[in-house]
Amino acid sequence: MAYNILIMGAAYGSLLASKMLFGGHKIHHVCLPAEADLINAEGFRVRLPVKGRKDPVVLDSRKLPGKVTAGGAAGVNPADYDLVGLAMQEPQYRSPGVRELLDAVAKSRVPCMSIMNMPPLPYMRRIPGLNADSLKAAYTDPTVWDNFEPGKLTLCSPDPQAIRPPDEPANVLMVTLPTNFKVAKFDDEKDTAILRQLEQEIDAIRFDPGDGTKIELPVKLRVSDSLFVPLAKWAMLLAGNYRCVTPDGMRTAQEAVHSDIETSRTVYNFVNDLVVKLGANPNDLVPFEKYAAAAQSLSRPASAARALNNGAPNIERADKLVQLIAKQKGLSLPAIDAQVALVDQRLEANRKKAA
Repeated sequence: MAYNILIMGAAYGSLLASKMLFGGHKIHHVCLPAEADLINAEGFRVRLPVKGRKDPVVLDSRKLPGKVTAGGAAGVNPADYDLVGLAMQEPQYRSPGVRELLDAVAKSRVPCMSIMNMPPLPYMRRIPGLNADSLKAAYTDPTVWDNFEPGKLTLCSPDPQAIRPPDEPANVLMVTLPTNFKVAKFDDEKDTAILRQLEQEIDAIRFDPGDGTKIELPVKLRVSDSLFVPLAKWAMLLAGNYRCVTPDGMRTAQEAVHSDIETSRTVYNFVNDLVVKLGANPNDLVPFEKYAAAAQSLSRPASAARALNNGAPNIERADKLVQLIAKQKGLSLPAIDAQVALVDQRLEANRKKAA
C-alpha cells in the first residue's frame, strides 16, 4: 500500500523521507517558503556514505519511485494523511501557523511519529510510573501538546547524524553518521503496521548508484515493541551533545566526549541506568565504548551548541528533561546539574541580548 505521509520539517526529515520514497509513497514537507520552492522545483538530495565506497551515494528525490512536494503550514489537512512525521526542533512547534497545524494533527488522531531529540510530552505520558506534568519545565511551550492522545504519538530515535552543508542549497543534506532510526510501536497495531511496512521496504532497498551495481544502503528503520528503545539516545545527548556547550562558546562532540572521558562515561552510564529504572532492557541500550568510538568521527559541535552560539533564545532541552526525570526517581548527578545550569545561563544571556 502506498501511503500519504506528512512531514513537518524538511532538513533532517528529508533523510527519512528519502528512504520512504523507495516504497512509492507520497510525501509532503511543511517548511519555509524558500525551502518549499526549491524542493518543488528541484526535489532534494541526500548524500549517504556507504561502507566500501570512496564517494558517498546521492539519493535524488526526483529519481525515486515516490513523490515529494512541499509547502507552508497553512491549508494542510492532517486527515488527508496516513502518517505524520515531526522533524522540526521542539521550540519551533509554538511558531505561528506551525502551532495550529500541530494542534490539527493532534485532533485528527492520525498516527504521529516524532524524530526529535526531545520526546514530545504525550510520549512521556506513555511511560508507566512517570509524572509527565512535572516535566513541563523542560519544554519551550508544553501546551502545544495538550490535545494529543498519547497512544497515537510515538518516538523515533534520530540516531543518524546529518547536516546541511553551509555552502550548498537548502535542499541538500549530508549524512555524517549513517546509523539506524529506532522507533517504538504505537498503542494500536493498525498504526504500527504502517511502521512495519516502511521497515520492510527500507530493508529491501537495493540501489544502483550509476555503475550498474545494486547496493544495500545504510540507515534503516527499526520498529521496536519497547517504549524505551528510542530513549537510548538520551545518554548520547547528555554525554556528548549538550557537553559541546562551553561557558564562552562551543566545542566538537568528539572533544566533548574525549577531552574528559571519565566524566563522559559517568554521565553516560548514569543516564542509561536511569532509563533501565524506567523499564528499559539493558540489552536494548548502547554501551558507552561503542558510543565513544562513534564519537571519534563527530567533528562538529552538536546542533544545540550551534544554536546557542547563534543567539537562539530557546533550544531543545533533553538535558533538563533527563534531570527532571532523575529528580522524580530521587537521583541526581553533579556533572549533569552543572551542564543544565550552564545551558540555562547561556539561554538567559541570549534572551537578554534579543530583548
